[in-house]
Amino acid sequence: MNTDFKQLSDSELCTLVYQGGESRNAAFEVLYERHSPRVYLYCRRIMGEVTVLDDVFQETFVRFYKSLLVEREMSNVPGYLLRIARNLCIAEKEKPHNQTVEFDETHVLGHVSSVESDEMLSLIDMAITMLPDEFREVWVMKENMGFSYNEIADTLQTTMSTVRTRLYRARMMIREILAPYITDLNS
Repeated sequence: MNTDFKQLSDSELCTLVYQGGESRNAAFEVLYERHSPRVYLYCRRIMGEVTVLDDVFQETFVRFYKSLLVEREMSNVPGYLLRIARNLCIAEKEKPHNQTVEFDETHVLGHVSSVESDEMLSLIDMAITMLPDEFREVWVMKENMGFSYNEIADTLQTTMSTVRTRLYRARMMIREILAPYITDLNS
């Protein structure tokens, strides 16, 4: 792949995909490499179920690609991708066979050496999976993906006030869920 494509902005890459020709695949590959880790993390945190995670993740990029073939200008690729992923996650969760939440003990945070830290990370993961979807989604976008309030509001098509409120409530719920465990760990 021509490394010059990596220097291009998202908007320029989207234009190359739209225009077609020899550069279409290389341009889309750079967009995929640039944005797939964030989209995967979002889908993983929101879906929880590994069995449907890959399908939702792949479908996100299929729909993104198809939209690039008909849309000429794209100003916020990360927000657009997360909006697609969000809609797919919601649709998948609404299916009758997806009414349970599965806990996955793997951590995105990396290797931690002490037993107490591992236990705390597991408890935090558990607390996050227990949040209602609208709060978990905002939490993941802010705390795990580093989105600003404005980016979250734009992606979720809501107000910054709503984002702040949901994030505040998510934090309070996590504290409430973890309170008995933190007391036990400190004794």
